[in-house]
Order: sequence, then structure tokens, then C-alpha cells
Amino acid sequence: MASTQAASVLPVAHSPQTLRLVEKYSYLCMSLLIAAVIVYGFSGTVGNKLIHASPRRPILLWVHAVLFSSWAAFYISQSALVRMRKMKVHRTLGWVGAALGTSMVVIGFWVAVVMARFDTSQLHRANRDAFLIVPLFDILAFATCLALAILWRQNPEHHRRLMLIATCALTGAAFGRIPLMHAPLSFYSGVDGLILLGVLRDLVVSRRIHTVYLIAVPLLVAGQATVAQIFLHRAAFWIRIAHVLLS
Repeated sequence: MASTQAASVLPVAHSPQTLRLVEKYSYLCMSLLIAAVIVYGFSGTVGNKLIHASPRRPILLWVHAVLFSSWAAFYISQSALVRMRKMKVHRTLGWVGAALGTSMVVIGFWVAVVMARFDTSQLHRANRDAFLIVPLFDILAFATCLALAILWRQNPEHHRRLMLIATCALTGAAFGRIPLMHAPLSFYSGVDGLILLGVLRDLVVSRRIHTVYLIAVPLLVAGQATVAQIFLHRAAFWIRIAHVLLS
């Protein structure tokens, strides 16, 4: 009888503690997971496609790599500062992140065009004009979520979810370099999977999905599906735009 009572009490006693752990550390853990995806994805290609590449890659790609890595470090540090309750430092560093994110949008657009030209003229890769829409869409998704996160910086619940979505949007290139995701645009499943971890966190902690996810996730998936169709079918209107950008 005593053992039966103990068995019924234990889940109740542990459940609140588990929920508190998920609530407190989920964003920090997700930031570390995102960093792990980036490191793993690029570890197999950064040597022969950047550091020891032949022909040598444009210097702009190095700048892009530094900014990209800096953002991953920034996101981890911001998540850690929240856990340590260093909110004043978090807010001050946030403006550094705003400047970093803005520079990533500008450089990201620029490097997408430059590398599409490079891949076509130097590496003789086909279909780079159609593929250009993929990195440009990722940059647009990141820029939109980042801008909204800055706008709603006084609303922590909106801010943290938008920052997560913005950071996940940058992982497409890393997922695309993972061997299991070589099918055309299959890397979007990895990007969406990371965001769905945030959705799952909401369901576990508050038993409901936050409005940010309810609006942003369907729009993001719809955008990804549209991009996939334009790329795979080489939509004529986009090819004309791409040729203007690459000329």
C-alpha cells in the first residue's frame, strides 16, 4: 500500500521541477543545439571550400563566415545572460547584436550574389541563377524576424521567440551540408525542426502555442514551399530577376 502511494506521489513531485528546468534552460539548450548544427554542418566543407579552396574564394565569403560565427556566439551569450539574470548586460549587448544582424543582412545579400557569380563563372556550376532565391529568402526571413524582435524588445515572450526563429533561419546552409540532407531543399526540414522544438517547449510549459509561432511558422513554411517550387521549376519571372542581379 505504501509503495503504491509512493508511486502515485513521485510523478507529481517531480513534474513541477521538470517543468521549471524546461522553462529555465530550454532557450539556452536550443542555442547550443543550433551552434552544434552549424559546427557539424560546416566542419566537413570549410577546409576544402574556404580555407584551402582552389580556386580561392572571394574575401567577402570570409567576412560572411566571421559574421555568421559571431551571431551564433552572440545568441548563446544572450541566452546565458538571461539565465544568469544579467538583464542590463543583455540589453546593452542587444544593441551590438542589432548592429551585427543588420550587417549580416547587407553582407548576406551581397555574398549570395557574389558567390552565385563565382560558382557560375569559376566553378561552372549549373542552375545557380535559380538557386539564388534560396539564400535571399533565408536572409529575408532572418531580417524580418530580427526587425520584429528589435521592435518588440520590451515584450520578452515575443522577443525570445522571434530571435529563435531568426537564428534558426540561418541554419539552412549548415543543414544543407549534412550528408543526409542532400536532396533538393531538404535542409528546410532541419530548419523547421529546430523551430518546432520551440513550439514543443511552449506545449510542455504552458500547454499552448504562442501567437508568434502560430503566425510565423505557417508563413515561413509557405515561403519555403514557394521558394522550392520557384527553384525546382526555374520559374521564368525569377530567372529574369536573377539575371539582372547577377549581371
